[in-house]
Amino acid sequence: MKTTLGLLRSTGAIATVILAPTLLSSRPAEAAFTDGPKAILDEAWQIVYREYVDDSFNRTDWVEVRQELLGQNYTSRQAAYTELRRALRQLDDPYTRFLSPDQYAELTDQTSGEISGIGLRLRRDRDAGTVVVSEVIEGSPADTAGILVGDHILIVNGRSTEFLSAEGTAQLLHGETDTQVTLTIEREGQSETVIVSRTRLEIQIVSAKLEVLDDINIGYIRLDEFNAHAAEQMQAAIAELSEQGAEAFVLDLRNNPGGLLQASIDISRMWLRRGPIVRTVNRSGDSEQISANRTHLTELPMAILVNGESASSSEIVTGALGDNDRAVVVGSPTFGKALVQSLHGLSDGSGIAVTVAHYYTPNGTDISSKGITPDIQVSLSSDQRRTLSTNPELMGTTNDPQFIEAVSALETEVTAARRRQGLSTVSSPIAPTPQLVRTLER
Repeated sequence: MKTTLGLLRSTGAIATVILAPTLLSSRPAEAAFTDGPKAILDEAWQIVYREYVDDSFNRTDWVEVRQELLGQNYTSRQAAYTELRRALRQLDDPYTRFLSPDQYAELTDQTSGEISGIGLRLRRDRDAGTVVVSEVIEGSPADTAGILVGDHILIVNGRSTEFLSAEGTAQLLHGETDTQVTLTIEREGQSETVIVSRTRLEIQIVSAKLEVLDDINIGYIRLDEFNAHAAEQMQAAIAELSEQGAEAFVLDLRNNPGGLLQASIDISRMWLRRGPIVRTVNRSGDSEQISANRTHLTELPMAILVNGESASSSEIVTGALGDNDRAVVVGSPTFGKALVQSLHGLSDGSGIAVTVAHYYTPNGTDISSKGITPDIQVSLSSDQRRTLSTNPELMGTTNDPQFIEAVSALETEVTAARRRQGLSTVSSPIAPTPQLVRTLER
């Protein structure tokens, strides 16, 4: 059983989700619909009935909902899916949601940290009305084909992306390993489009970017999401940067929508020697507190960078390290998502995510809707946000105002530590080294 924190990048909605094995029903489906659309509806209904955090179901008669769902005839699975989504809307909870087979497969791929594709990360450029490459995974088929950040993807395997979201285009790029995908690309400054064909490979989505900065030797780690590989990557990042002489760390969780709950716990424990990490409360009012267990890897000074897209798992780590005075939090207020969800696969390949608990930071703070307010607030102008969004390689450099402020916040601690050790003091806090240790990015 895995607990996932969110990953709804298209809406910014992040939640704590448990990827659970399909559970057998405690009350069997009626024989009349054991293998049809109604069987899927009853599977989903029973999971909600058994697990939903609000046992009043938002003052909805959930038994009556079942009767309404199963009392209709459906001409297709899509019609049943539509009715199930309508029923779930009665809970007034956007994080309890039905996922089509494609959506469920995409989410489980994302949380596993591995997909079959060509190694691109995409965004929708609303001004241009196109899908644009925002990152290219180093060494991936897209990288070797010469696809660049900023390229506009116009067509994928004969299908126009004009009316597709970035997520919809990404689904077209994914597919079976060793199959081919063909893209038509438009590049700024070139009058003609380019057609590129590449073979899909199994790609591990690596979530951290490592960089060492000179002068005060800041170890910079950017984590894009809390997938199944995030903890091992974080461990490797801390170890490598420590070996290279990092005197402090900046952990960048900006735009990180969440991921696996266990990954957020494991990562918090790498930074925190002792103290509570998070407390969850289920529908029965039962409370569980998860704490550090003295498995920390470093006690060096650290700062955490967050913004309005930092959510769920990101907020758990930020709350844990901030409330325990382990890190200074820099940036803008976080998203504000404090619900735990259980994610179940259904028998036809679709899935359902169900809110099962509420979580609180170590200080007992409910961050729902309001998020976490940084210790040092640094707002970016629209131009600065656009620059960092379209040029992610500038994050963690002198072109990144929030990063500069985080480094400045650590300067005093690093200087004091150097003096205690009889070392020279800091000469310039933010001059980046020209050497990129290695890039590990999704």
